[in-house]
Order: sequence, then C-alpha cells, then structure tokens
Amino acid sequence: MPQVRITHTTEYRYARPVQLTTHRLMLRPRDSHDLRVLSATIGVTPPPATTRWAHDVFGNSVCTLDWDATQMADTLRLVSILDLEHFPAAAELPHDSLDPVAATYPFSYAAEEFPDLARLLERHHPDPERHVDAWARRFLRRGVTTSTLDLLAAMTRAIKSDFQYAAREAEGTNPPVATLETRQGACRDFALLMMEACRSLGLAARFVSGYLYDEALVDSAVPVVGGGTTHAWCAIYLPGAGWVEFDPTNGLVAGRNLIRVCMARTPEQAVPVAGGYIGRAGDFIGLSVDVQAAVGQAASC
Repeated sequence: MPQVRITHTTEYRYARPVQLTTHRLMLRPRDSHDLRVLSATIGVTPPPATTRWAHDVFGNSVCTLDWDATQMADTLRLVSILDLEHFPAAAELPHDSLDPVAATYPFSYAAEEFPDLARLLERHHPDPERHVDAWARRFLRRGVTTSTLDLLAAMTRAIKSDFQYAAREAEGTNPPVATLETRQGACRDFALLMMEACRSLGLAARFVSGYLYDEALVDSAVPVVGGGTTHAWCAIYLPGAGWVEFDPTNGLVAGRNLIRVCMARTPEQAVPVAGGYIGRAGDFIGLSVDVQAAVGQAASC
C-alpha cells in the first residue's frame, strides 16, 4: 500500500499576452477500493476568475477554469499535486472473480447490463476493409473454445511485441486502421486499437487515462522519487470481474504502477487538459508537460 505523490505540471507559452478561453481539466481521480485520494490541489498562474467542479456523464471529476476577458497572459502554468494511497492489484488475470459464463468466448452480457453497455459495444471508427476485424480474430482458437482471458492477454502482448511505440505531442488519436497499417503509435493509439478490436468481437471497452510511474518504486523499502508520465490504456467489461484494465503499450494486464484518473467512451472525452486562447495564429510558442512521482515517505515530504 504505497503512498504516492504525483506532481503534474503543464505550461503553455505565448509570444505575447493573449486572452485565455475556458479550460477543462481532468486531473483528479475518484476514490475506489484500489485508490484513496488524500489530497488534490491545482495551482493556476494566472489565477482564474472562476473555478467550477462537476462530474461528467461517466462520473469523472472535471474542473473548469474561466478568466476575465480583460485578463491577458503570455504564460499559463497548471500544477496538479495528488497525494494518494495506492492499493495496487497484482498484475495477473482475474480468473477467480470471472463469472463462469464469460470464461470462454463467445459469451453474452446479461440482459439487465446490456443497455448500459450498448454504446461501449459499438464500433466508433470506420473499418471498410475489415482490417481490425481480421486482426482481432487472429486471437481466436479455431475449432476449439477460446479462453476469454487468454484472448485478451494475447492481444495485449501482441500490440507490445508487434508495434513500435512512438511518443507524439500532437493532439488527437490515430484511427485504429492507421495504427495497424503503420505498426506504430502512442499509448492512446494502442489503447484505441485494442478497444475497437474488442468491440469487433462484441466486448464492451472503455478508454482509461491516468499516470504511469516506475514499477521499481512499488516495492521499494526506502523513500524514492522517480519519473512518471501521463499514460493511456483500456478496460474491458467481463462479467463477475467487472472492468478489467489492459495496458497494450507495456503488454500488461492492468499494472501495479498505473494510477487511473478517468474512464470514458472515447479518448477525446478523457483529455487531461483542454482549452485555448484568443490571439494571433502564431502567438502559441509551445507546451511543456512534466510528471514526477514520489513513493513512500518521499511522497509526504
């Protein structure tokens, strides 16, 4: 049960003072059986005129910032500090909790759950040549039953081994067909590919956004500070086991070093920081993001 401090700094720089428009932040996780939020603060420079909190349609915490029209700035700096108690689950498949009806593929969701899962079962991206479908069906065993958990684990590992990770600062997520064609992508691209592949098989999938910190910090006996990063993965709904998280970028089932911040139907609904400015097209100079993780007693310093 490590105590973790995540310091997430985002800084936008402009060539001259600009007017900041509304910014939407998704930086605060929800308390759960595997995560307890001890404190969550957001420092903003320049200070906004109003700060509002709400829950979105998925129950995620959303912070909205607004500045007065007369307030101009050449830098926007956001510093989110989370102090958490993390109860990391073992990185293993949930055989014991899985409903026997879902142990082998295919299976059907219960009638009372199906309406709530409907949009998460739908394909969201065109696949006219059925490339994603064909790729997903590679993991089915022909002529014999297919273990549901083995199928998902194999798909997760295949993305890790067969695709090249390429960090990308540009906004947006590549379509799954493009990720298949290029065999490379960022973590959000890999998450979306696995989501659409699972949806093609009739499995409900959600996008997960959060933080990844060094696995070596989890079991450290001494206070340590290490690098962290924003990260994206996916969750598949399995009867009995519930939402099981898979990290195709690292080829893992969940992962003890993953901190879930929000879950959504699409990647666009889970952007950590979104907003804009009013000014000239060339006023934007750049964006920098830094995530630091401290574990153990270092997290409370």
